[in-house]
Amino acid sequence: MRSLLAGQRLNGPGQGHCSSSYSSTRIRARAACAAGVRGRTTHERSTGPSTEVCDLVLSSGFLAFAGHAGFLQAVEEMGVPVGGVMGTSAGALVGSLYCAGYSPLEVAKHLSDQTPASLLRPSAAPWRGGALSLDGVISRLRDLLPPRFEDLQREFAVGVVTAEGEHLLIDSGPLPEAVAASAAIPIIFQAVDVPGHVSRHGPFKDGGVVDRVGLKAWRDRRRAQISKQLAAGDGNAPLRPPTCLVHVIDRSSPFSGFDDMTATGESHILVVKSPRSGANFFDLGSFGDTMAAAHERARHSLLASSAAAAVGPSSRTSSRPAAGAASSAAAASIGNGHGHGNGNGHGAVNGATAPVTSTAPTESAVRATTL
Repeated sequence: MRSLLAGQRLNGPGQGHCSSSYSSTRIRARAACAAGVRGRTTHERSTGPSTEVCDLVLSSGFLAFAGHAGFLQAVEEMGVPVGGVMGTSAGALVGSLYCAGYSPLEVAKHLSDQTPASLLRPSAAPWRGGALSLDGVISRLRDLLPPRFEDLQREFAVGVVTAEGEHLLIDSGPLPEAVAASAAIPIIFQAVDVPGHVSRHGPFKDGGVVDRVGLKAWRDRRRAQISKQLAAGDGNAPLRPPTCLVHVIDRSSPFSGFDDMTATGESHILVVKSPRSGANFFDLGSFGDTMAAAHERARHSLLASSAAAAVGPSSRTSSRPAAGAASSAAAASIGNGHGHGNGNGHGAVNGATAPVTSTAPTESAVRATTL
């Protein structure tokens, strides 16, 4: 699996061809054919493992597009139904394209077909916090994305930092500007204005400065949705927020924000960790290899989690489940909130360990923890 991009002809969201400008009408049509994933996330009570919808949380990570795309590829191959996505910095760029209907391979194509440096220009206002402007990135995102969060196929939010230094989750209003703001690394990039209801808190910069992952903010958003449904007497309100699959890229700077998932106090999460990208503005490095490694890492973690759920505390060994069955079992396993998949071919459910057959890499960098 040297490269997941080899031989792919990728242009538009889920298609071989599309216009360079994104059509919000088209996204609405595709959303209508997507089996109502968005509504099922917040308005249907789960009736079992097969209907469990998972949220995805994609952390910041300097130019970590390949890693996040590989993670998404594994999630799709396992058949895990995705409700909403939270993204910060690189995670915001990848997550926005995914929620707009692009496949993981298409996301990878669009984020690797030109170097980041080709989209950057010197800032005309360096006093706004950075030497470079993200105007070129915003222009490119306007070609690829619908204009507003509300036009996406899935619920989506980005993490930013306000002018006052507070972490803020943006989940509505102008989309390209908010995504770019989430990636506006201080000193390197000038802060970004986001029009609309949040503008009074701007200009905005990279959310990873305060919180690299944004899991707590996303879960607070989900809890607020549930509370609103309950207050309205909605009998279909879920019992808890959806399980979260969290992809955390190792930090590139010691000055980056919070990323300790064990300190969030959140349960029903599966955390997969990947090494930093090693990319730079002029060279994205071995993009295909990095994506393939992240894909295998995430796939192994999901299989370990699902297999652990399948064997139970009284079993001693287990064979790898088929991919279709694994997706349902994975949702059940991580939903229990007490398993562990350590990336070394072992899983645990409710404290009982059981070996899991696996051919995935076993290096220490392959780590997954279910809390």
